[in-house]
Amino acid sequence: MYVPESQPSSTESLPTMYDLPSDYPGDPGLPDEFHSWQAGEALPTMYDLPSEYPGEPALPDEFHVWQAYLLSDTCCPPTYPPNRVFTAIDLYLYYDANHLNWYKRPDWFAVVDIPKLYQERDLRLSYVIWQEKVSPLVVVELLSPGTEDEDLGLTTQEPNKPPTKWQVYERILQVPYYFVFSRYNNELRVFRLVNRRYREQILTEPRFWIPELELGIGLWSGSYKDRQRFWLRWYDADGNWIPTPEESAIQERQSKESAIAKAERLAQRLRNMGINPDEL
Repeated sequence: MYVPESQPSSTESLPTMYDLPSDYPGDPGLPDEFHSWQAGEALPTMYDLPSEYPGEPALPDEFHVWQAYLLSDTCCPPTYPPNRVFTAIDLYLYYDANHLNWYKRPDWFAVVDIPKLYQERDLRLSYVIWQEKVSPLVVVELLSPGTEDEDLGLTTQEPNKPPTKWQVYERILQVPYYFVFSRYNNELRVFRLVNRRYREQILTEPRFWIPELELGIGLWSGSYKDRQRFWLRWYDADGNWIPTPEESAIQERQSKESAIAKAERLAQRLRNMGINPDEL
């Protein structure tokens, strides 16, 4: 959970989601300015900040879209009601009130124990950490040639430039679980925050359990949106894959059809015995 080192005064007007736009090894440490702001300063809200920037690259391929949707469709932790789980796809995540044009765009992330809707009434334009005050519990990045080095923490912060993605997730937001998946070789890598540093977890199989959610993320071979391949999706404590809403509807329909067919067979047997099932 994100807890700023200094809190704004009660009279300070912080920027909300509506104010903001809705796209490392050897780290010497980050200065306090990442978590500080002046008392009385009116900070922008989600409504004040852009939700997109012209000319910024969009999602690199169709896989990024469908993989993120599958993660959202199957993220149903039994430890939290649905209205206290927020998942986001390629959404601007603002993390520094002193640099309002500094943000990251995780391919997918999940935050728990906050309202699914912003202030329980509105769809989010972006995720503003100084408003929400809760960091993502899980971030998933899907590797692409243009972002692979930064996703894996192989880049360093340039002078007078925003911190790297790795620095933001590890040092500023302190995201407990960071997943990186390559569609090219189906490699899943998991980094867990230990003593404020990411430690790669050794996977004996392509699955990783998150006790806070009583769910895990694993590699599933199957068809989603008519695309057969390996996908990331959530599984439960019994190791069963969490069904998507579409899969649940199909299972429910098949169960009803099976029950009707069973009842029809039983009724026919009774008729063959000279018993009218309608009179029972």
